[in-house]
Amino acid sequence: MRTERGSRRLRERLNFSLPARVHARESASHEWTETTRLIDVTPFGARLRLRHPTERGRLLHLTIPLPRQLRCFDHAEPQYRVWALVRHVRAYYADGQSRFEIGVAFIGKRPPESFLSDPTQRYEPIDSSRGDGMIAVRAQSEDTRSDRTRLILPLEVILELLDDDGRAFLSEATVTENISPEGAAVFSTLEIEPGRFVRLRDAHRPDFALVAAVRARHVGPNGLPRLHLEFIDGRWPIEGLT
Repeated sequence: MRTERGSRRLRERLNFSLPARVHARESASHEWTETTRLIDVTPFGARLRLRHPTERGRLLHLTIPLPRQLRCFDHAEPQYRVWALVRHVRAYYADGQSRFEIGVAFIGKRPPESFLSDPTQRYEPIDSSRGDGMIAVRAQSEDTRSDRTRLILPLEVILELLDDDGRAFLSEATVTENISPEGAAVFSTLEIEPGRFVRLRDAHRPDFALVAAVRARHVGPNGLPRLHLEFIDGRWPIEGLT
C-alpha cells in the first residue's frame, strides 16, 4: 500500500510556478528561446504557457530549477535540462494575441538522433512505463487523414509570419488553391520553410484567423509557389463556401 500511495503522489501535479527556459528548433534554420513559468509539474511532465506556437508531437528543450526530488537524473545540477514531447496544445487569446497553453511529457536527457537531422519531425509515445518513468518516443506515423472534404477554391486570405511576441511582422494578401477544415494550400511568394508557423486570416472576416504549421513548399506546374498548411488551433469553416 505504501508503494502505491508513493507512486500516486509522484504523478500528482504540483502547482509550482517555477521559471522555465524553453528552446525550440522550429525548422532547419529557425529556432527560438522563450522564458516562461510552469503552471504545474510532475517528475514526468509539466504544463506551461507560451507566446510561440507549437503543436502536438514537437520536441522542446526545457531548463528548469526543478527540486531534486522531482528529477529523474542530474540531481546535483543547479538546473534540470530535459527534452519534452508536446502532448496537448490549447490556443487562447491574451492582449489581442495568440497564446498557447501546452502539456509536455519528459522524454529524457537527449533527443532522438532523427531530431538532430530533422527538427520538424513529429513524435509519438511508444511506452509509458519505461524504467525511469519517462516515455520513449518514435517518429510519428504518416498522417492518414482523408482529403475528401478539400475544396478547390480561391478563397481570399491574408498570410502572416509571426514574430517572437505572436505579432505579424510579414504578411501577404493571397488566395487559397484549396482548403479543408484541417488545412489549405495557399499561393505565396514568401519563402517560408517547412516547420515554421504562420497565421491565416479570412480577408473578409479579419477577426477570424487560425495558426497553421507549414508542412511543405513547392512550385506547381504553372510556376506559382504555394505553401501547404495544417491548422493547429482550430478548424476552418467550409460550410457554405461552395
